[in-house]
Amino acid sequence: MDCLKKAMPFILVVLLQVGLAGMDILTKAVLNEGMSNYVLVVYRHGVAAIVMAPFAFYFDKRVRPKMTPTIFFKITLLGLFEPVIDQNLFCLGMKYTTATFATALYNTLPAVTFILAVIVRLEKVKLRSIRSAAKVVGTLASVGGTLVMTLVKGPALDLFWTKGPSAQNTTGTDIHSSIKGAIFVTIGCFSYACFFILYAITLKTYPAELTLTAWICLMGTIEGAAVALVMERRNLGAWAIGWDNKLLTVTYSGIVCSALGYYIGGLVMKTRGPVFVTAFSPLCMIIVAIMSTVIFAEQMYLGRVLGAGVICAGLYLVIWGKGKDYVTPLKDVGSTTQPKLDLSGNEKNSVDHEIITISK
Repeated sequence: MDCLKKAMPFILVVLLQVGLAGMDILTKAVLNEGMSNYVLVVYRHGVAAIVMAPFAFYFDKRVRPKMTPTIFFKITLLGLFEPVIDQNLFCLGMKYTTATFATALYNTLPAVTFILAVIVRLEKVKLRSIRSAAKVVGTLASVGGTLVMTLVKGPALDLFWTKGPSAQNTTGTDIHSSIKGAIFVTIGCFSYACFFILYAITLKTYPAELTLTAWICLMGTIEGAAVALVMERRNLGAWAIGWDNKLLTVTYSGIVCSALGYYIGGLVMKTRGPVFVTAFSPLCMIIVAIMSTVIFAEQMYLGRVLGAGVICAGLYLVIWGKGKDYVTPLKDVGSTTQPKLDLSGNEKNSVDHEIITISK
């Protein structure tokens, strides 16, 4: 049982990446069918807010802190960073490239999150330490792998299920479209990293994951609707949705990737930190790459495979470097707060101790 509790953070983030991979495939399909990414974002988070609200109202009654202007401002930024900026730019980037390419670029997310964590002093780097050096080298390798993926195409890989070079590729396989899509995805990735850093900070003063998730989804819906109304002001038909793949994508991504995704991310972040939550993105890339070549007959290129390999190596250097950073909060002897169990099975005695120490 203790082993299961210690493994629970790993299990949760792996399942989260599997869910995100399914969303990437469904999203690429409906975007190819002409669905507006701006409308998709609004519907997705509307569904997530409706689903999470009852759970937040019931289960967080005793732990929900008082809402303050500062916390509300942070929630507004959280709704802007991920639901609006990140997801819209990710969808735009996917339109110009492929699902595999866009997902692979997101392998830089842990590195970007790590850099931001250092800037805001959530992460410490000691260059004389081999683990700290691994973090820096891994970060540089991730950036280098991203450049290789973006600028180096290389020969096509003749996979039998894509029928080699003659396969029908999705839009955006030329170098100019790839660069344009890469810019969109990179900016979205930076916004997503800002989301995780701010999420970790917000949890310190508002440690009610269900309620915080519901608020983020609600603000994402409102802010996303404002953007969609401007971008689709001449296309009211973009809001139409029926019993088709669009409804399936909206429902799946809203429940699995927004509602459960934000909640699981916050839950694991309390015990492992934001870099740990983002460190498993290569798994999503692998799943999407396999599914995309089968479903969309996307052509694989050697340059992208090599770049993705460099990114994965760099990211796991970062993970190894952070292996000794997670410390379990000690029991507060003088606390009268009822103990809680974290995902590692260790007791915690106060709200302050529920936030893990990200670095020694």
